[in-house]
Amino acid sequence: MATTKKKSIIRDADINFLSKYINNPAPTGHEAEGQKIWLNYMKPYIDDYLVDNYGSVAAIINPKAAYKVVIEAHADEIGWAVQYITEDGFIYVGRIGGSDHIIAPSKRVNIHTASGIVKAVFGWPAIHTRIGNKEEAPDGKNIFLDAGCTSKKEIEKMGVRIGDPVTFDDDFFVMNNYFVGRAIDNRIGGFMIAQVARLLQEQKVKLPFALYIVNSVQEEVGLRGAEMMAHTIKPDVAIITDVTHDSNTPMISKVMQGDIKVGRGPVLTKGASVHNKLLQLLCETADAQKIPYQRDFASRSTGTDTDAFAYANGGIPSSLIALPLRYMHTTVECVHRTDVEHVIQLMFHTLKKLKPGFNFKYL
Repeated sequence: MATTKKKSIIRDADINFLSKYINNPAPTGHEAEGQKIWLNYMKPYIDDYLVDNYGSVAAIINPKAAYKVVIEAHADEIGWAVQYITEDGFIYVGRIGGSDHIIAPSKRVNIHTASGIVKAVFGWPAIHTRIGNKEEAPDGKNIFLDAGCTSKKEIEKMGVRIGDPVTFDDDFFVMNNYFVGRAIDNRIGGFMIAQVARLLQEQKVKLPFALYIVNSVQEEVGLRGAEMMAHTIKPDVAIITDVTHDSNTPMISKVMQGDIKVGRGPVLTKGASVHNKLLQLLCETADAQKIPYQRDFASRSTGTDTDAFAYANGGIPSSLIALPLRYMHTTVECVHRTDVEHVIQLMFHTLKKLKPGFNFKYL
């Protein structure tokens, strides 16, 4: 007997949005253009929105309700910034967030200047010149950009200035059942919360609370956007989504990282900043909807915007739904399509189950 293939909740139009959203560069502190793309996609599915002074966006459904629930992701990506220009026209860079020196050599980049994009490459000595010499690993002291210039004056004439952000020139693509690209961390989160909004509208779900769908800035430098939005919105509950490490690829220790694998479902984390009763609600919802999930443990903090919400305003019951990801902070970050769909479904069904007045008291 033939089986019927389950219809994907992610449409071709949504993949086109994801591609456009991922490909748009938006390093920490420079998120505005990406936020415009995200908000324009969201507008058909929401009642109102707010934008704070640093660019975090909250798309709002049922804004007049007193009880407030947040679902959140962060919008910024790691990158580099122009730090020093030599007299002979080479550019040294500083890190924006957790950028990885090891992957930089031979990569193409865009320098984002006030007058437009300047193309450049991360240079690196050829293997022929390194043979017989002490091998150096790429680090903050020796990686540099070559923009095809021979002097500092030529560089500056192109519009390059100290502090200009730099991003890798790599685009989104689909590889079998994987979504691949730079900035999957965590624009895939912005994509997933947007799909939740779409499903709520398409299925005509009437929520008994105000839903704030938050896309925060500046996570990569200390959860700053989420911290600001927590104080601005003052939600009663917050469900955060971010990525976590797939520990089943080579060179990663399961003993140190836990046993997490792409394709096996969302990851629900237990830890100090994760509210036990909200975590229980997520697990019960996943079980009821037959959504597969994995478990993880955070010994101190989750390292995500969950912590910023949890410890704001006297304590906001918060929980994390993490998406398994391969090769974090590289240009080929990979997530599995079914995991993405399961995160969307878990958030969607949890919101349908959540009610104002849910008892979050410990005692």
